[in-house]
Amino acid sequence: MKRIVFMGTPDFSVPVLQKLIQSNYEIVMVVTQPDRPKGRKKIITPPPVKVEALKHEIPIFQPEKLGADFQPIVDCKPDLIVTAAYGQLLPKAVLDIPAYGCINVHASLLPELRGGAPIHYAIMEGKQETGISIMYMAEKLDAGDVLAQQAIPIVWDDHVGTMHDKLSAVGATLLIDTLPLLFAGEITAQKQDDTKATFASNIRREQEKIDWNRAHHEIYNQIRGLHPWPVAFTTYQHKNMKIWWAEPVDKLFDGIQSGTIVEKDEDSFTTVCGNGKALRITDIQPAGSKRMTVKEYLLGSEKRIETGIVMGDGHA
Repeated sequence: MKRIVFMGTPDFSVPVLQKLIQSNYEIVMVVTQPDRPKGRKKIITPPPVKVEALKHEIPIFQPEKLGADFQPIVDCKPDLIVTAAYGQLLPKAVLDIPAYGCINVHASLLPELRGGAPIHYAIMEGKQETGISIMYMAEKLDAGDVLAQQAIPIVWDDHVGTMHDKLSAVGATLLIDTLPLLFAGEITAQKQDDTKATFASNIRREQEKIDWNRAHHEIYNQIRGLHPWPVAFTTYQHKNMKIWWAEPVDKLFDGIQSGTIVEKDEDSFTTVCGNGKALRITDIQPAGSKRMTVKEYLLGSEKRIETGIVMGDGHA
């Protein structure tokens, strides 16, 4: 029975670990990030992969920096290391440990969208498909040879949450399908074309802010590409407001300043974008409040949202 060390941290990694546990391999150790403070109360919380490993009594290793502390992995004598959203680059000393190498489950069709936020970028960039790549780990970020890939479509109302779950499930299945071929020496890894590489670095705060001068479909992609985390935001009467969800409106509003609220009903309000079309906003989070529907917000006071107000950095 092949001995596998699994390395992963967030929810994305859990189905991959579960599939490995259910398969005919010995999971000799789970390596994950240290427990971190979470939420407003900063409660020390274990990562989801640790929670899953504890259920199955698998030994757990949580180094702060893998490059300085990896002897426990050596001691496990793994045949293979499998990673999925672990959160640290593996140093060469770790890459060299297992006889069959180190492979990664990455949520993009490499060489597109190397980096830590491939699902976010695939949606924000308006792609109609993304997928999973099973690839060898290399010292360079997500640049290793590819063992297997599977594409899946992105439909118009997908967001990071829905694609996260779809890709996690696809990644787990593709990994299990790939491992027998890998161990049998029946698979030839394909080198990536570095000239076609694009990157999906972690989301920055400025990427979360809506620029109403952009076209309505671009802003829609931004909103769903940041939903349900970290969430796009704008300003309303000089206070931040998170925009959790909106829908494109193809009606043309000629000669109206971008960011202007032009329509309001009991469930939503409509804001004009840079191409003259608009977004119908349905779910928001005003400053200092929790997420709510626009209907819930308007029940407090119908004057809370007024037509003619310009969102963002504009003025009424």
